[in-house]
Amino acid sequence: MLTLPRIIHATACQKVVSVAKTKKKNIKAGVDPEYLKKQKEALVRRHRQVIYLNDSEMAAINRYCDQYRVSTKAALFREAIMEKILSGLDDTHPTLF
Repeated sequence: MLTLPRIIHATACQKVVSVAKTKKKNIKAGVDPEYLKKQKEALVRRHRQVIYLNDSEMAAINRYCDQYRVSTKAALFREAIMEKILSGLDDTHPTLF
């Protein structure tokens, strides 16, 4: 009886090791390093914009960030602005006729 759990445990360990080995093989994808470099360079933010808020606007933003646990306000502003811009562009797309 004592050998049965050891066999089951050994089999389970072998399965875990074989799954781990297959995952390592999948991680090593043949992605071109130049492509990754270009993608990374395209995402670099080079243009700085400054906005000024009054006290009530800043209080509302701080309350929102505290309530929804937003850690970076820059990401919040960026997402809100881009969402507004893209929805506006989507609404006013050019038509053929």
